[in-house]
Formats: sequence, C-alpha cells, structure tokens
Amino acid sequence: METLLNDFSPGLFAVSTILLLALIALMVKFAWKPILTSLEERESGIENALAAAENARKEMQNLQADNAKLIKEARAERDAMMKDARDISNNIIAEAKEDAKEVTASLIEKAQASIQQEKQAALAEIKKNVAELSIGIAESVIKKELSNKKDQLDLVEGILKDVTLN
Repeated sequence: METLLNDFSPGLFAVSTILLLALIALMVKFAWKPILTSLEERESGIENALAAAENARKEMQNLQADNAKLIKEARAERDAMMKDARDISNNIIAEAKEDAKEVTASLIEKAQASIQQEKQAALAEIKKNVAELSIGIAESVIKKELSNKKDQLDLVEGILKDVTLN
C-alpha cells in the first residue's frame, strides 16, 4: 500500500476523475436514456403480452361457452327434427293404413256387388229354365190329353226325372 501512496500523482488523479466524470456524463446523455427507453419498452411489451394473454384466455372461455351453447342448440334442433320426422312417419303410416282400409272396403263392396249381380243372373237363369221346363211339361200334358189325374201326375213325374237341371 505504501508503494501506492508513493506513486500517487495528483494530476493523474484529477485527469482520471475528469475523464470518469466525462464518461459518466456521456453515458448519461447518450446511453442512459436509450437503455431506460428500451427497458420501458420491454416492460410495456411484457405488460401488453400479459394483457393479450389474459384477453385470449377470456376469449377462449367465451368461445368455449359459445361452443357449448351452439352444441346445446344443435342437439335441441336435432331432437326437434327427429320428433318431426317421427310424427311425419307416423302420419304417413296412419294415412297408408286409412287408405288401405278404404281400398279394402271398396274392393269388398265391389266383390259383394259382383256376387249379388251373379246371384241375380243365376236366379234369372234358373227362373228362365224353370219357366221353359214348366212350359214343356204343360205342353206334354196338354198333348197327351190324359183322361185322369193319376196319369197326368205319373207323366209329370216321369218328365221331371228325365230332365236334369243345369
């Protein structure tokens, strides 16, 4: 330490001090403000990033809530559509059954009418055959001019046995 005191030079000390103060002044004037400005910019950038992250988180929560709401609405709409489809299907089936009943009833009525017509035609044919047969029997009876009633009855019975109904 003694060598340091012996080597001490006040002029060198003064020049070193002036240079140090000048360097500090230059640093304050030219470097300190940009450093502080960049630090402030970085701090505000970090704050903005944090705020943006918070906003993004809130927006994500809102989007998730909206998605949940949309999913719920879509399910409700799907259920409503399925219910409508079932109702329409049931209505179509009921209408088809009703139409089938009407067609069946119509066919039954037509068949009954046809049967009735055929029955009437058959009865008319039978009446015609009976009338022809009766006329034929009457002609035979009259031609024969039988003398008694017993002979007439025997003749009618014989003719009836010979004649077969169609």
